[in-house]
Amino acid sequence: MFEDRERFFSRLSTIAGLEMMPSLGSWILVCVEDPSDLARKVNRRTEPGTVSVPRQVAGAVRIPVCSPKENEALYGVIREVMRLRSGSVRRVVG
Repeated sequence: MFEDRERFFSRLSTIAGLEMMPSLGSWILVCVEDPSDLARKVNRRTEPGTVSVPRQVAGAVRIPVCSPKENEALYGVIREVMRLRSGSVRRVVG
């Protein structure tokens, strides 16, 4: 489980816009702009409640560590949501 967690942590750290925080246990804590929006968008694409916003840590989301297959699927969803979020900020004026 520890190796899966470290691998997932490392994969998530490659996503632009996520700031990894020291985390223990079966959750990874990540700082992100507008955590409620990220949690809502990820949870729409996965099971409700998969990603949560902890009340104790402003600007953060909690991401669960699961099986390697589930981690990879969640990584793909988070990467896509973050890509779409950053893409919506950039506008071409011509």
